[in-house]
Amino acid sequence: MVEKKKVLMVCLGNSCRSPMAEAVFQDQVQKMGLSDFWEVESAAILDYHIGNAPEPRAMSTLQKEGITNYSHIARQITKNDFYKFDWIFGMDKYIMSELYEMRPKDKRATIELLGKYDPAGIITIRDPLFDVGSAGFETAFQQASRSVRSFLEMKMDIINKK
Repeated sequence: MVEKKKVLMVCLGNSCRSPMAEAVFQDQVQKMGLSDFWEVESAAILDYHIGNAPEPRAMSTLQKEGITNYSHIARQITKNDFYKFDWIFGMDKYIMSELYEMRPKDKRATIELLGKYDPAGIITIRDPLFDVGSAGFETAFQQASRSVRSFLEMKMDIINKK
């Protein structure tokens, strides 16, 4: 059996963007029949929401999009994550700078913007937490969906060629 590749989604508080990206990744992996190859988690840079469930608007966006079996408790990223995961995806440039700052020199993980894989070319997944309403959450969901699908298709092409 092949060792699963591990992905960590990271945003500021682990209550909006990264849990939605984690849920999208889990959903895509299931739909593509790739559960034996991939594992995903999410984490925060800051400790604001540690121990809490995702923001209610994030959860209602997921449910509206058909992802109804997702649950999560926010946690903060650790040094060990840089060794445990193959990819660590940040949602914006600030998150990326924090990830680069805290990464150990001998890390295992590749650190990238998730939006780098968005075929629409929108590399920043903006934080919708302080928005009024759910439009920002829906936008973040769509960006994460496009990016995750593109990433998985690209990586599976590489795995299939081996």
